[in-house]
Amino acid sequence: MAKYVFVTGGVVSALGKGIACASLGNLLKARGLKVVLQKFDPYLNVDPGTMSPFQHGEVFVLDDGAECDLDLGHYERFTDTDLAQIHNLTSGRVYETILARERKGEYLGRTVQVIPHVTDEIKRRIMLPAQSDPTVDVVITEIGGTVGDIESLPFLEAIRQFRLENEPEDSASLHLTLVPYIAAAGEIKTKPTQHSVRELRSIGIQPDFLMCRTCQPIGDEARRKIALFCNLPVANVIDGRDVASIYEVPLTMHEQEFDRRLCRRLGLDTPEPDLTEWRRMVALILDPPDRVRIAIVGKYVELKDAYKSISEAFIHAGIPNRAGVDQIWIDSESLEGEEVGDARLREVFAGCHGVLVPGGFGDRGIPGKVRAIRYARENGIPFLGICLGLQCAMIEIARDVLGLERAGSAEFDPDTPHPVIHLMDKQKGIVNLGGTMRLGAYPCRVENGTLAWQCYGRPEVSERHRHRYEVNNDYREAFTRAGVVFSGLSPDGRLVEIMELPTHPFFIAAQFHPELKSRPRRPHPLFRALVGAAIAHRDGAVARATGRAAG
Repeated sequence: MAKYVFVTGGVVSALGKGIACASLGNLLKARGLKVVLQKFDPYLNVDPGTMSPFQHGEVFVLDDGAECDLDLGHYERFTDTDLAQIHNLTSGRVYETILARERKGEYLGRTVQVIPHVTDEIKRRIMLPAQSDPTVDVVITEIGGTVGDIESLPFLEAIRQFRLENEPEDSASLHLTLVPYIAAAGEIKTKPTQHSVRELRSIGIQPDFLMCRTCQPIGDEARRKIALFCNLPVANVIDGRDVASIYEVPLTMHEQEFDRRLCRRLGLDTPEPDLTEWRRMVALILDPPDRVRIAIVGKYVELKDAYKSISEAFIHAGIPNRAGVDQIWIDSESLEGEEVGDARLREVFAGCHGVLVPGGFGDRGIPGKVRAIRYARENGIPFLGICLGLQCAMIEIARDVLGLERAGSAEFDPDTPHPVIHLMDKQKGIVNLGGTMRLGAYPCRVENGTLAWQCYGRPEVSERHRHRYEVNNDYREAFTRAGVVFSGLSPDGRLVEIMELPTHPFFIAAQFHPELKSRPRRPHPLFRALVGAAIAHRDGAVARATGRAAG
């Protein structure tokens, strides 16, 4: 039987449960165990696919097309594994499943209740990853929200039942709490943690480990106090101090012997992990020999979590380039209006060595994205477009190079005379919005001798998608005559996956989302190449300026 670790949070949200789970998975995998992680979210949406990025942050898409919580991105990045739909569950999906069974008469006339029907479905989903793959050693399950929330109670009750129905060494509970520092008093306070654990114990769950999130060292005295009032050994109180990089968290956990103690609690005999390469990677992230600045022109920049995978992909891409990437966030709406001319654009992009235009939906901020792309194209600045970024690049080239006035996307302008971007054939007639886009991993054939080939170095790749609109094939010949190269296509040749401009130092865009497959030890080729091109662009500009000064 696999072992199970349940991770909960208390006091406040956003404590970093996802990072804690991912870091723990990283350490257990380094100990030779096969680990899978899953996230249970209490909200009633079936998945986050129809939720606003401002409310929920990024929607992370898996190979099988599942639209998931962004924490699954952390799980994949830290453990370098590919997850699936079975690793994400919401209350909405639980109730959807149960009500579908009830309508089919599967409950044989019984009254359908939270206990046992809802909790039984949750317990079934807890065990599903290990049942689907008998080689799994440990399943880590994160419960979203905060202990005390009404909507999370069925999940906590299911955990209580699960632990009661199995042997004590088959599962462990990790609870994250906040230990605030009161600056006026000059001390940290343990009372919120005590109350949170009391709330959890009132439900019937005694945590085996506590991770105390704090901006200050909690100290031995506070650890002893927390252990005493929360009924667990002092050594099981983990100092979850703020760190400069999330990739430090596995190292801080290991320094406190958390992974060793957890394995002992679960009866797992494992060797010590070799974290040499991870330490070397973290050292480079914290103190890179070089730095480069890349502008990200988006429409959700007020909430950085809306572009979480992009931020992480730049960190990963900096590692092989031995450079830290300073991410300059630019609201695309700030680039709109007649008053925004070339002088204003030069001011906005001053000191930036590359430009990325990410994905998104709707017409808000599109003129600003198009204007940013034109500036990058005309000034030879390395550019990468993602999903909507590719579509905006096609619109910009159609207008300014092909001379197609009012060229646009049917998504934003149904009356455009030149819909260079239009609705995919398979999307026509679809009414429901949730889970109906082109989702998940699809193959892409890469043309030899192109920039895309230089980035990937192989003829076919698999990338994750999330879109309804595509390049209109009726205009492909016109674009080709204008110098656009479609360097990546679907195997049948019908869908444009990658476009590029050979006359530009580095101008490439993808219909898919490369950021979703980037890992710290396997940076995505397109991000790695963009950072390298940005460094070259910066160095070239310096050389040109030096030459002018010498002259």
